[in-house]
Amino acid sequence: MISRTIIPNLSKYMHKNRAIIIYGARRTGKTTILNTLADSLNNIHYINCDLIDGQESFNFRNVGEIKLRFGRYSYLLIDEAQRVRDIGIKLKSIIDNLSDLQIIVTGSSALELSNSMIEPLTGRKFEFILTPLSLEELYEYEGIDAVESGLQQRLIYGSYPEVYLEKTMPEEIIKEIAGSYLFKDMLIYQEIKRPELLRKLLISLALQIGNEVSTTELANIVGLDRKTVEKYLSLMEQSYIIYRLGSFKKNLRNELKRANKYYFWDNGIRNSLINNFNRLEIRDDAGALWENYLITERRKMMLNKRASFEHYFWRTTTQQEIDLIEVENGEISAYEIKWNSRKKVKFPLAFTKGYEQAKTYILNRENYLDIMLKGH
Repeated sequence: MISRTIIPNLSKYMHKNRAIIIYGARRTGKTTILNTLADSLNNIHYINCDLIDGQESFNFRNVGEIKLRFGRYSYLLIDEAQRVRDIGIKLKSIIDNLSDLQIIVTGSSALELSNSMIEPLTGRKFEFILTPLSLEELYEYEGIDAVESGLQQRLIYGSYPEVYLEKTMPEEIIKEIAGSYLFKDMLIYQEIKRPELLRKLLISLALQIGNEVSTTELANIVGLDRKTVEKYLSLMEQSYIIYRLGSFKKNLRNELKRANKYYFWDNGIRNSLINNFNRLEIRDDAGALWENYLITERRKMMLNKRASFEHYFWRTTTQQEIDLIEVENGEISAYEIKWNSRKKVKFPLAFTKGYEQAKTYILNRENYLDIMLKGH
């Protein structure tokens, strides 16, 4: 089994009189994480909220019933917690009355789970995001040779755990995930009537990786008004399908002030949307796949080490640009991402002069593992 980085991280945050909340897209392995914890911890109570009796476990009426139901346990593991109505208020009641009980909760998305927890659990929770498999996890599982040789598979089929482990039919599995699970939370909790428009919107984004995205243009393509497009984009971010990079702006007059790019949490989902699983040598979007992959891997790395960071892209009105700007504790790092290792890269003079303290890196196929696995 692939060891997930989140598990040792969780142990550092246990028994602080706070719930541990694990968000993430469906099929990224949240239930497996809980099962792993269940095997390693003592005196646990496991509740699956996909089941009716699991949801009914939270129908307590007073403090006495809370203590009677949960008081004898050391750990309370709750899977698919978004199924429970007012789950945040109910967890708050348990935490306030059973300070020795460690609660660990998973939810398929932030859509309903975070909305029902943010206010009730303020100051009473630690939050984690479980992503598809990261480079570091694959390196620890199979070693450097397998990671190097598996690059094409990851760029095309992505890094969902079951997709990565099932080498013989990755296309079938990622199509099933994209077809059956991609919009499930949005359809259940947001009552979206026309899921085909969500798919059309995502296809438009999939074809624009690395480019600035205009919500007005997307609205015209999809046939929706701009505010609805913005709502759908926000929902897809909360479902961990896509994420947004804003433009970095601080020192220079001609930096773009308000612009966004969107990337996918998984290359396989992106390729499934446009139904393109061709090999890299016959594709015209290999550079876009490479950019999406590396920026996402950088994001996973920062999340896994619990870093305080922000990601942006940088561009000026004269079209000078840098793919990724990372700000961690006030320190700026700039990354240029190139699929062609032989292509010469020079960072824009306007950036290097405007941000003299920034560190600069070029990421290509020759050096990306060195930089990513060493955590630069």
